[in-house]
Amino acid sequence: MAQEDKPEPLFGTRRRFLQMLGAGVFTTGINTTFPLAAWALSSPKYLHDGIRNYQPQSYFDLAFRYTPLEIDGRTGKATAINGTVPGPLVRWREGDTVTMDVTNHMQDTKHASIHWHGILVPFRMDGVPGVNFNGIQPGETFRYQFQVKQAGTYWYHSHSHLQEQSGSYGPLVIDPKEHEPFHYDRDHVIVLSDWAFTDPETLFRNINLSPEYYIYYKRTVFDYMRDVRNMGFAEANAERLPFRRMNMSPRDLSNVTGYIYTYLMNGHSPDMNWSGRFLPGETVRLRIINASSMSNFDVRIPGLDMDVVMVDGKAVKPVRCHEFRIGVAETYDVLIMPREARAYTLYAESLDRSGYARGTLAPEPGMAAPVPALRPTPDRRLEDIGMGMMKGKYFGGMSDAMKEKLHHKRMQMQNDAIPGPNGPMPFLPDKDNPNVAMVVMNPQSRLGEPGVGLGHDGWKVLTYKDLVSAEPQPYRASVDREMCINITANMERFVFSLDGKKFTEQPGPYLFRHNERLRLFLVNHSMMEHPMHLHGMWMQLETGASHEQIPYKHTILVKPGEALSVLITPIEKGDWAFHCHLLYHMEAGMFQVVRVA
Repeated sequence: MAQEDKPEPLFGTRRRFLQMLGAGVFTTGINTTFPLAAWALSSPKYLHDGIRNYQPQSYFDLAFRYTPLEIDGRTGKATAINGTVPGPLVRWREGDTVTMDVTNHMQDTKHASIHWHGILVPFRMDGVPGVNFNGIQPGETFRYQFQVKQAGTYWYHSHSHLQEQSGSYGPLVIDPKEHEPFHYDRDHVIVLSDWAFTDPETLFRNINLSPEYYIYYKRTVFDYMRDVRNMGFAEANAERLPFRRMNMSPRDLSNVTGYIYTYLMNGHSPDMNWSGRFLPGETVRLRIINASSMSNFDVRIPGLDMDVVMVDGKAVKPVRCHEFRIGVAETYDVLIMPREARAYTLYAESLDRSGYARGTLAPEPGMAAPVPALRPTPDRRLEDIGMGMMKGKYFGGMSDAMKEKLHHKRMQMQNDAIPGPNGPMPFLPDKDNPNVAMVVMNPQSRLGEPGVGLGHDGWKVLTYKDLVSAEPQPYRASVDREMCINITANMERFVFSLDGKKFTEQPGPYLFRHNERLRLFLVNHSMMEHPMHLHGMWMQLETGASHEQIPYKHTILVKPGEALSVLITPIEKGDWAFHCHLLYHMEAGMFQVVRVA
């Protein structure tokens, strides 16, 4: 592209620089960096008005640099995009051809990259080094260019090394060609993330050496005594002893916790308190993005109902709720209608209850609302992980008769198949594989369950079962082929895998056929939730709704012991990533390539 024809970069001209300065792009910062992007800026004296005045652009100039980042008086080093964490708001228009020139100014890295999460692109534009391009080498610029084929709320992030943990992510909003099926007066982007002042490589090494390195909420004798008091001696032992024999804990909830993380909302810690404006009587759209590396959040606004209208960028029929769980990499668009001229707390509590991100929605600066107390750390039950048949079987060790019974059960399931939500599923994990610590004998459909620690507070919690698509169904109902992928792990060894094999052990890619209608079963044989993300194509979650109403997903939070199925039509040939979006699980082996041919 000739210099005179090059579109104006995001911060590239004096006129644009002064416009952004007038919009409040700078706060009191470190050296001369941009500590916060304009779309995320707020302060006790400034409420962010929303993003309605941000116009779509067809060209963006994005650059990776090491940038000092200050949070609560401590300074860390970020792999920032355009000098901010989160990065700049990228806004496109459906149908446009967009161009992003991305430069890597980090000289000591092997490469950088940007993956446009949930976006349908040619596979060479997907941004996964080693799968569909070589990465952006130090000092080099890579041009992403493609036509935008969708609308909604998405995000982007690095797929290189562990840069996502150190700040390489940002929001992505795509305006539709036509009007959306709902009205709103104001529009806020809410990016949730987790920040650690410890460098990501050290975090990863620590949890490899000891998976419970950052877990400080382990069960104690006092928890056991409480269970005996509440449940009785026999019931308490029947529930807990099997966990001990499996070398597992009912509090295997998260590998990295609030012990080391500061949970952020639009780059603000809870004490920094990001704040957004509303006026009483307005309908406000919140585009909530979980851009964290390892943290699933439970989101609520005490005193307000939320109408969920989009999930992962796709419209759903409005569902009213008081709380929802957002897995890593998911996006939820909700509408709220505050009537009173008072402040409300936007509260995102980590699944393990080790911390929270929070912000304030208010009509005037300086207002605040009470911040809810953290709820108790939940315990998983054997039924929660699909191992209910083990309850009460470990007094003094498992009997030979019980061992024989479980062996026959396992062999029967291997030979005959597990009944799935939409037909039989092959039973693949090998319990003798050192990568597989647990084989779920009774996987269940859990789409109607809110998840561990939710559903006991007297308010409505969203579930996947509630989601009904409001989008056209372009794909046929008839299925050409069925396939099963097992989510497997040995958490004691910090090994995470698919079908019992880490990425480095896989014999080759999973093969999808171009334009086939594939039913893919996912079965979680681990004790943790895994947000599974498929690049390059939609997964349509089979919830029991009609074929025209099943929701679209690009990331699915699969519960422990859960079996579910999705319908997929691969529309772009090439190699695509399929992986758990918990960053350190992906790094530890829960990653595979899907080849569409």
